[in-house]
Amino acid sequence: MIDIGHIRVLTDPVLRDRLLFLQRHGPNPAPDLLEERPPDLVILSHLHYDHTDLPSLRGLRHTTPLIAPQGTGKYLQRNTGLEVYEIAVGEKVQVADVEITALPAEHGWATPVLRPMTSCLSYTMCNHLSVYFAGDTDLFEGMNDIGVQYDLDLALLPVWGFGPRVGAGHLTPLTAARALTMLRPRVAVPIHWGALRYAGPQALWQTVDCMHTPPHAFAEHAACLAPQTEVRIIQPGHSTAIKAPNNALLS
Repeated sequence: MIDIGHIRVLTDPVLRDRLLFLQRHGPNPAPDLLEERPPDLVILSHLHYDHTDLPSLRGLRHTTPLIAPQGTGKYLQRNTGLEVYEIAVGEKVQVADVEITALPAEHGWATPVLRPMTSCLSYTMCNHLSVYFAGDTDLFEGMNDIGVQYDLDLALLPVWGFGPRVGAGHLTPLTAARALTMLRPRVAVPIHWGALRYAGPQALWQTVDCMHTPPHAFAEHAACLAPQTEVRIIQPGHSTAIKAPNNALLS
């Protein structure tokens, strides 16, 4: 959940406690956040089930608009009842005082069963601040161009998944730190770790390293590879606030 300018943006929301073979690890912050202030906008990176959860989207206000990859509009409108704005790499959408731009991601094609095959996107959100949401991606050369063009205040980078291994098309703690050398943000927050896990007793999963160590490994690698970037490890459900050099506020 990103508060930037006059809007609140929700990214790839999974608001439930269970999703297919996954379940939430720890408390669910979604009800309190949505009651406090519902999102003005949702952006979706791709249609994989852990990034586009239809029941979660149907639980939002029916006036909530979605920004999603090109080719997803009819499917999402039919299954959520929400208004969908399709967007392709390089295209921009202005929402209040925030300009949202669709950018590439290296995650292959989203080819879940019974869903459209679409490309995967990352996004920037810019007003007085510049925020990069990587979605689900591996390293790609275009990150250099993103860093140069957007002078990022904040990068939200995935650093793991849901189990002891992470496959191709995903950043690891090490490759996410390498991404910082290309993106060059002032602040980086590791995401996509520790919130969901495979089914089983929570007490058992408390002892599994992959539920706790990826963001700390990322911070250690970043300290060596990209010392100019401040890494903030935010526990699932917690928040932070960031000020740009001109004192604009982001949370």
